[in-house]
Parts: sequence; structure tokens; C-alpha cells
Amino acid sequence: MIPVTEFRQFTEQQPAFRVLKPWWDVFTDYLSVVMLMIGVFGCTLQVMQDKIICLPQRTFSTNQTELMCPPPSSNQVSTMPVYELKGLKTNLDIQQYNYINQMCYEKALHWYAKYFPYLVLIHTLIFIVCSNFWFKFPGSSSKIEHFISILGKCFDSPWTTRALSEVSGENPEEKDNKKNSASRLNLETPIGEGNLEKTQSLRSIPEKIVVDKPAPSVLDKKEGEQAKALFEKVKKFRLHVEEGDILYMMYVRQTVVKVLKFILIIAYNSVLVSKVRFSVTCTENMLDMTGYRYFCCNHTMAHLFSKLSYCYLCFVGVYGLTCLYTSYWLFYISLKEYSFEYVRQETGIDDIPDVKNDFAFMLHMIDQYDPLYSKRFAVFLSEVSENKLKQLNLNHEWTADKLRQKLQTNSNNRLELQLFMLYGLPDTIFEVTELQSLKLEIINNVTIPAAIAQLEDLQELSLYQCSLKIHSAATSFLKENLKVLRVKFDDSRELPQWLYVLRNLEELHLIGSLGSDAAKNVTLDSLRELKALKTLTLKSNFTKIPQSIVDVASHLQRLSICNDGTKLVMLNNLKKMGNLTELELVHCDLERIPHAIFSLTNLQMLDLKENNLRSIEEILSFQHLRKLTCLKLWHNGIAFIPEHIKKLGSLERLYLSHNKIEILPSHLFLCNKLRYLDVSNNDIRFIPPEIGVLQSLQYFSVSCNKIENIPDELFFCKKLKTLKLGRNMLSVLSPKISFLSVLTHLELKGNHFEILPAELGACCALKRSGLAVEDALFETLPSDIREQMQEE
Repeated sequence: MIPVTEFRQFTEQQPAFRVLKPWWDVFTDYLSVVMLMIGVFGCTLQVMQDKIICLPQRTFSTNQTELMCPPPSSNQVSTMPVYELKGLKTNLDIQQYNYINQMCYEKALHWYAKYFPYLVLIHTLIFIVCSNFWFKFPGSSSKIEHFISILGKCFDSPWTTRALSEVSGENPEEKDNKKNSASRLNLETPIGEGNLEKTQSLRSIPEKIVVDKPAPSVLDKKEGEQAKALFEKVKKFRLHVEEGDILYMMYVRQTVVKVLKFILIIAYNSVLVSKVRFSVTCTENMLDMTGYRYFCCNHTMAHLFSKLSYCYLCFVGVYGLTCLYTSYWLFYISLKEYSFEYVRQETGIDDIPDVKNDFAFMLHMIDQYDPLYSKRFAVFLSEVSENKLKQLNLNHEWTADKLRQKLQTNSNNRLELQLFMLYGLPDTIFEVTELQSLKLEIINNVTIPAAIAQLEDLQELSLYQCSLKIHSAATSFLKENLKVLRVKFDDSRELPQWLYVLRNLEELHLIGSLGSDAAKNVTLDSLRELKALKTLTLKSNFTKIPQSIVDVASHLQRLSICNDGTKLVMLNNLKKMGNLTELELVHCDLERIPHAIFSLTNLQMLDLKENNLRSIEEILSFQHLRKLTCLKLWHNGIAFIPEHIKKLGSLERLYLSHNKIEILPSHLFLCNKLRYLDVSNNDIRFIPPEIGVLQSLQYFSVSCNKIENIPDELFFCKKLKTLKLGRNMLSVLSPKISFLSVLTHLELKGNHFEILPAELGACCALKRSGLAVEDALFETLPSDIREQMQEE
């Protein structure tokens, strides 16, 4: 006999696939096995047993053309006289009998009686293939294998077990205890002023894990990383699978094929099952070969095949009814949408999204196997759960000691911690109590909890492209302690609303794009509440100065506006800022110096960098600004310095680099208090000898010009510490360079020098690191001077 195991290749599949086999598929699989055994049993009998046995039948009437085999009768046997029976002689040998059997089997036996076992076998194999085709088809099997792999990992993940156990094991008394101890939990999930998560169940998970730190329940770093990877896999898989419905369509089609197959089998089998007869009359023209024309044959397997056929029809009937139920389930239930409503109600994780298409269909299928699978799988669809896991991983990765190692002193002489592109804010940061400045860059879903109150020395906060939520208790702390706030944003909606209540804030720096229409909607009017504000920096694209700035004009001391090339008009509001000491109007497309500036009598520094200034004739009015010590007119198109500049008697620092100046007027040097003068990157050809008047000059840069000679008077400025002459047309350096005894930085690169004067050795403070010159030119100095300079 043929063993059934030979057919395993048709039904063989991964054991894990059983989660996608509902009870009706399992039931039909067992029915298929039974029908397969019927077919194999019938085929085996067909092969091993005699198929038909025929005997010749004598005829007594010449008019008789066809004879029927007499049916067996028990009455005839009982009425027969008792005598010794003797067979009739037929004069046929065994070969003729075999020939007759074969001929009658092929010609006289009905085809259904002959091929019934094979039909059973073929139909059953078709049923088996249909039931498992979607597990084998490449387009669907890849998705199924991926889903089963992720499902198993999610089911066994320690994070899933932890989340669901916390949810199911929490009682009201524990919740009350949490509320009472909320003030002393460092990792409490804050309730911000915006739309925060309302989930209470999962909210406590990381708190317990990190704060209480029970040894058996804490996830180690490896388990946390594995769970984090699972979240990413589930997200990508969901995006991929929800795009189509190939799995659903494959399952529908194979179910429809099975229903049609069932109808076909029932239809023709019901009609033809009666054709399986025990006695068969065979009429063949074999008179010349055997001497007989009519034969009475016995189909040896008829009784058994008849019973098997009825039994087979019963199994097919049950199989078909099961398929009809499957069809009802497919077409009368929305299987392309799946709602986690019952999971949300049971677990309290209210942000689990509903899914659709093939993702929904597979979840419906595993619900038929065990709903616990989808319940555990749902944990990895929750953003709240993911955020809590990321928070846990952050705390593992960024310990307090590691954060302390990243502390640096910033420009404001504060201990600063910079965190860049993290998943969130590590809770361990609140253990670094010496922290004074916190800088967060490109961190999404940042939540500042009440635990920030532990950072008693925190005075400075920088938020660069961070979406931030804040606990009400944290707002109270920042209101009292924060001195400096920097916010860089892409959208005005990212501006934190709580910044307007920081009553002790002294410096505010806002960097972001605000169109002319959007600027009207920005709630900068609330700046009037910032009574202590002294420094305000706006890097945006305003067309006019917002009224909110005027509201804080009475106490504002430093104002910086960088407008990214957008033309700034209507500057009359500047007149109201009488206390301004520093003003920066950078990249504002200004063509003239605004007249409103001349009313700022307390102004000490003015920066008009990167505008379109061509003429600065208005500079005469600067004489009214008697406190002005620093003037920055760099990166413009200025071609001429007016004579009125000599009126700026208090000027100490002048920036005129990156313009189109050709002549340095001698009256410039009547500003005898100048300590810093930068005229680099212009078209200057000559330096007037009046430069020697600047006895206070410490920094002079004339690099990147067209100067051919340096006047000796320059070297009378004995306080010069930095002298930049690079990238000009100089060929000789005067020996009077020795007069500059305090010179620490000298730039000579990019000229036509052939030799350096030995008098450079008299510049005692000048070292090799401060001498910017070609190596070959440096070698022209005497060896003792080179050694002196190379000594640090």
C-alpha cells in the first residue's frame, strides 16, 4: 500500500502558521486527511485486487440480443434440488479468461466505478492545495512569515509581559498611593498644558521600573533594545501590509474554489454513485476468439466502493458546509478593518490605532486561534508604550555619571549639558543637580516633568527644534529660576506658550521662520509680561518690528534682529527703546541707516551687518550718540567713508570689512580712541601715514586688499597686538616692525615678500604660532630668532 506520509509535502507547513488557521481550517484539514485515506485505500485495492471476474453466458434464443446477469437470490438456492453440482464446460483457458476480464473491465464497467478512488484522491488533493495555497504563494507567504515572526517575538517579549502585568495587576489602592507619592517620583509622567496622553495604565510602567527598581522586574538593556527594535519592525510592517489586501483576496478565492468544488462533487457523485454495481453484463463481439458473445461479470470491489462513495459524500457534505460557514464569515463580517476597542477598554491603553486591509485580516484570523495574541501584539502599536520603553532605554544608556562627563562651561560661564537627537529626555538628568544650562537639540516629544525642580542651579534652557510639553509644577519652577531661554523652531506652533509667564527671564532668543501672515498670528504680544527681560534676539523674517517688542522697550537693553534678507521697514518704533545699549539689525535689506537709531542716546554698540548700505552720509548724526563705542558696518556695499566720521570721538571699535572701499580717508584716524579697526576685504591701495595717530590701536586688519606699501607711521602704534597684512601686494616689511613689542599675532601670508627682517626678533611677544607666514619665508629669519619664536 502507498503510505499516507507520502502526501505530507502537500500539507507540510511551518508549525507557527497554526495561529492563522481558525477552527474551520483545522477541521477541514482533518476531513481532508480522512478523504485522502479513503482515496488511498480505494486506489490500493484497485491495484492489488482483481478488478472484475467474468464468465461466458449461453444464449437459448436466437432473437435474444442482450442478456442480463441474473441477480443473486436466496430463494433460488433454497428451492434447488439437492444433488452434486458440476460446472459447465466452456472450453476456455486461463488466458482467454484474462482477456475477457480486461475487455469487459474497459468496455462494460461504468467509468465512475473504475475511477472512483482516483477521483476521491484528486478532489482531496485539490482541497488540500486550496486550503494551504496562501501559505505557499510568494506574494502572501512572505507577509505571513514576517507577521508570524514579529507576532511570536511580541508575544514572548518581556516588555509585553511587563506592560500587561502592570495593567492587570494594578488595583485602586495602588493608584491612590501613586497619587499621594507623585511629588517624590522623579519619573512621573507630566500632564502638560497641551494635549497629553490620558492613558493611566501604561503611564506607571516606567515609573515602577526605574524608580522602585525591583530586581526581578527590571528590563535589562538587551531586552529593552530588543523591544525597541520590535516597535520599529511593527511600524514598518504595518505600513507595508496596510497598503494592500492580497492575503484577504487569496483566502477569499481559495474558499470560493472549495465551495464550487464541493458543489461539483456533490452534484455528479449523487447521480453516479448508483453506477457502482456488483453484477455487470458484458456484451462484446469475441465470438471468434472465445466462442461467446455475452458474459456475466462480477465487480469484486463494488460493494466496498459503494459504501466508500456514500461515506465520501458524507465527508464532502460536512466539508462543504464548513466552507459555506467560512464564506459567511468572510463576506458578512468586515475583515478589512480591525478595532482594538476591547483591548483599549481592558488595558486602558487608549492610543492603540485601528488597522485595515491585510493587517486587519491577519489579526481577525489570530483572534480565531487565541485573542491573547492580538492583545499582546497591541502593546507594540501604542505610542505611549513605545515612549515609555524609549524612556527606559534612555535611562539605561544615559546614566547620571555619563551625563556629568558631558558637562562643559558655555560662553556665559555656566555648566552646560548638551543633548542631541535623543528619543526623549533622560530621567537621570535630574540627578545632575549642579547643572546650570540645559541645551536640547532635535529631540522629539520632550516632556519636562516636575522633577526639574531638583535642578536648583538651572538658569539657562536652549530648545533647538524640539517639540516640548511641560508639567504645571515644572512651569512654576522655570518661572522663578530661568534667566536665559533660547528657542529654535521650524513652525510658529512649536513656540512654547509657557515662555510668556517666565517673569524672571532676562534673555530671550527666538530663531525661526515667520512669514508676514504668520507673524500676525504669533502671540508675541504676551512679551509684555516679561518684566525682567533685558536681551531679546529675533532671527526671523519680519517686515516690521512687532508691537510686543515696543511693550518691553522700557527695560530692554539689547535687541538683535536677523531678518534673513526680508526687508525691514517702519523702524520708527526704535525711538521708544531709549534704554538700548546694543542694537543689531542684520540682513534686513536696509539701504540707509535708519534715522530712528539716532534717538538712542544710550546706544553703545550698533551692528548693521549684511545689509545693502551704499552710502553712510547719515553717519554725521552719530555724533549725538556720545556713548557709541562699537560700530559694525561690515558686509555691505559701502564705497566711501565720509569726512563726518571724525565726529565719532568716542568710537573704539570699527568694522568696515567686506565692503567696496578704495580709499582710507585721513580724517578716519581722527577717531583717536580706536582700539579695533577692521578694513579687510576691500579695494584699498594705500594706508595714510595719519594712522600713526591711533596710539590706542590694538587690532588692525587690512588683509585681502591691494596695498603695496606700509607706512612707517603704522609702527608707531606701539600698543598693536594683532596686525593682519595678508593677501596684499607687499614686497618689503619695514625693520621698524621692531617697535611693536607687544605684537602677538602677525599675518603676512599671500604677499610677495622674499625675506623677513631680523628685527622681528625684537617682537618679544610674537611666537611661531602667532606668525601666519609661509614656511619658506620663515626660514629666511636667523636661526636664533626662529628658535626664540618656536619657544612656547
